[in-house]
Amino acid sequence: MIAGIIAGVTWALETLALGLGLNMVPFIDSEQAVILAPFVATFIHDTFSALWATLYNILRKQERQVWQAFRTRNGKFVVFAAVIGGPVGMTGYVLTINNLGSSIGAVASAIFPAIGAVFAYLILKEKMQWYRWLFLILTLVGVYGLSSSTEITIHNLALGLLGTVVCSFGWGLEAVILAKAMQNESVKDEYVLQIRQSTSAVFYGCIILPSIGGWKVVPQLFTNVVTFQTLLILLLAGFFATVSYLFYYKAIAQIGASKAMALNVTYAAWAVVFTVIIFRDTSVLNFMTIMCTVIVLICGILSAADYKDLL
Repeated sequence: MIAGIIAGVTWALETLALGLGLNMVPFIDSEQAVILAPFVATFIHDTFSALWATLYNILRKQERQVWQAFRTRNGKFVVFAAVIGGPVGMTGYVLTINNLGSSIGAVASAIFPAIGAVFAYLILKEKMQWYRWLFLILTLVGVYGLSSSTEITIHNLALGLLGTVVCSFGWGLEAVILAKAMQNESVKDEYVLQIRQSTSAVFYGCIILPSIGGWKVVPQLFTNVVTFQTLLILLLAGFFATVSYLFYYKAIAQIGASKAMALNVTYAAWAVVFTVIIFRDTSVLNFMTIMCTVIVLICGILSAADYKDLL
């Protein structure tokens, strides 16, 4: 459970870094750049994360084991999960952040544990007590109340909600597939991390960016000092993402997909806290956002635990 909470803390930091990068040049230079920003930023983000994960396994002298895990049948499931969680889920996540803001986007996309719990019940046969279903429903209510608040500045509600749906289904299904794959002892969580991020980066670079003309934005990140700063922000986001995924996958392997997802959702509350502390942005501190953030945080944690675990 500690691993799941650490994953939430570091993902909140990733959220803020990614949100900051999306609001810097060259992603705001033109209307076309703004449209392409979620896809290009996700490619750069996952590429850096893949490099961090590779470095981690190299330092631990595990590259051979990673390759062996990749060649197994369960390793192929990891590749499939990477496509669902990366190009599909991550794009939805970035759309959410880009249109609802970092702190609010983090809370809105936090409904993925509810979707994932359904998949875990259907595919992995993970039992869900009635009160855990209740807490997940309350989490959805909190998200709905947050997105309907008139005091929140939203760039594009329709695209933000679309991103939330895509993100939730992508990440929810991904966690269940990875939980199934990691039932094989040869497919460890740190191996899964490198395979997942590398697959996502390759899929983005070879399929998505060429199909939408996104590659023309990438070289602009290396043109001057200002754009290079954006690149460094994305590098930092990729680092936080790598740490978060490492602990998240560890939680999935140890306590199951549905519980790990519910604990990881605490990033919603941490994102709001860090927004206030780091950026001195108190605009998110209104009654609606505070109440709904608390609801999502508390219900997310409670939906991950059995009463016997708390006594």
